[in-house]
Amino acid sequence: MNKKWQVYEVNEEKVEKISKENNINKLIATILANKGIEKKEDIYKYLSPTRNDFHDPYQMPDMEKAVNRILKAKENKEKVIIYGDYDVDGITSITVLKSFLHDIGIEASYYIPNRLNEGYGLNIPAVEKIASEGYNLMITVDCGISCIEEIKKANELGIQVIVTDHHEVGETLPDAIAVVDCKRKDNKYPCRDLAGVGVAFKLSQALSIKLGLDEKEYLKYLDIVCIGTISDIVPLVDENRVISKLGLLLVNQTKNIGLKQILNISGYQNIDSTAVSFGVAPRLNACGRMGHAEEALKLFLSKDIEEVQELSISLNNYNKTRQDTEKEIYEDALLKIKKDGLDKNRVIVVAGNNWHHGVIGIVSSKITEMYFKPSILLCLEDNIAKGSGRSIPGFDLHDALSKCQNTLDKFGGHSMAVGLSLKKENLEEFKSEFEKIAEEQHTENIIPVINIDAKVNLSEINKEMVESLKMLEPFGEANKMPIFLIKNLKIDSIRALSEGKHLKLTLKDNNVIVNAIGFNMGSLADEYRIGDKIDVVGMLEINTFNGVQNIQINLKDIMKSI
Repeated sequence: MNKKWQVYEVNEEKVEKISKENNINKLIATILANKGIEKKEDIYKYLSPTRNDFHDPYQMPDMEKAVNRILKAKENKEKVIIYGDYDVDGITSITVLKSFLHDIGIEASYYIPNRLNEGYGLNIPAVEKIASEGYNLMITVDCGISCIEEIKKANELGIQVIVTDHHEVGETLPDAIAVVDCKRKDNKYPCRDLAGVGVAFKLSQALSIKLGLDEKEYLKYLDIVCIGTISDIVPLVDENRVISKLGLLLVNQTKNIGLKQILNISGYQNIDSTAVSFGVAPRLNACGRMGHAEEALKLFLSKDIEEVQELSISLNNYNKTRQDTEKEIYEDALLKIKKDGLDKNRVIVVAGNNWHHGVIGIVSSKITEMYFKPSILLCLEDNIAKGSGRSIPGFDLHDALSKCQNTLDKFGGHSMAVGLSLKKENLEEFKSEFEKIAEEQHTENIIPVINIDAKVNLSEINKEMVESLKMLEPFGEANKMPIFLIKNLKIDSIRALSEGKHLKLTLKDNNVIVNAIGFNMGSLADEYRIGDKIDVVGMLEINTFNGVQNIQINLKDIMKSI
């Protein structure tokens, strides 16, 4: 697939100024300039944030109301329950808020809906159950902003509700005591992109300030807040960067035995954002995906090492089951796509009988990545087709579904990811309308863009330079690992690995040789030969094998040199 390589234009004068004023190398200065981080105070905050860089939580809408209502519940010894989501963000949100409330003398219960039979957010049967158990106050975390009818029902049943959420706000706010969400139209809080756990953390901070507690009383949960923030793929800029940068320091010395155990079994030597994203998050998310989210929560809350060890084994098993299920659905979907020629369409809609609801979103992501086309995967059960979709930059999936909602029962989400359900009898009509919308928007003309931070020469690259890139961590959404362009390299060796899946090369420039690995690029082994001159784009990393460290290029794309 052709990709567009886009290199940032370097302002040498600006880079030189940043480098000298901040005593950093020119490569780091170049990347900071690309991000628009140029002022000395902004650079310091980016590279070395401190607890003083947290914003005032009382700038959030309704924060004062939320704090006052919680303290009233404490004074009156009311029954309080926290209602959360089943993903990592939701689990960590409940963990942080429940633990902090315990510290200040409120023993809050919790409720997590089952993904497979209740779905996301509040539901009326759950609200009725909570009311029947005599709860006076319900605090939502990572959900609630769109639950207008459910909160109305809670009010009718005598439950007052505080909403803390980070999702987009609809035309109407729920009728709650307080609605703490930085996506509100009247929001004045500087950081709009906190994860759900970030909002729960700010509520804890606000309560601490009101009660005159030491900062450590809420900062001690920053390890858990960091896990939820990185896992929820929110932009790691502004306060999210402060949370994740400081939080990772705490993760590395965490006192939470559940987190410590899950880090151990993940097998990562370096505990960084990569270890969280690919080691911790999948295991925790697997619980929710397979319908056992409560076990992930118990892992974080437990003080019993034996229970934690048992739970971590369960989490590993759920993750293995999730991987196996995902692989089966992925292979089944690829067969259907090939058989029916769906890859010739502008959008891919593929349905299968009794596919697992919890993993089709992941499979849709893989299909979209493979074909670089919007995709929707649907589970067929009885007369209903229910599923998830993922998009590509430049095609608003939520907007597209809104244009063919006459064929749908319900849908929700945002531009890049959606959930939907429709009657099986409407499936063909939906496919047709959806394809027509993609045709009108000329999705075939959208090509993937690789944004390149800088062009470098192989002779310039050394371990010290590559190690210096760690200053830019943690990497994640809106703070990706830097990508570099290296031109006119000669292929010294080339082969496919893992049954043709991956590409392994050694590349040469004069007397300098470097290793390169291209994940999921194995097919290119037949297109290039030893001696070919190529240009490559990729990330620079230190690879350790048998105790020996070598620089390696993690390839994003290659092409023959002109």
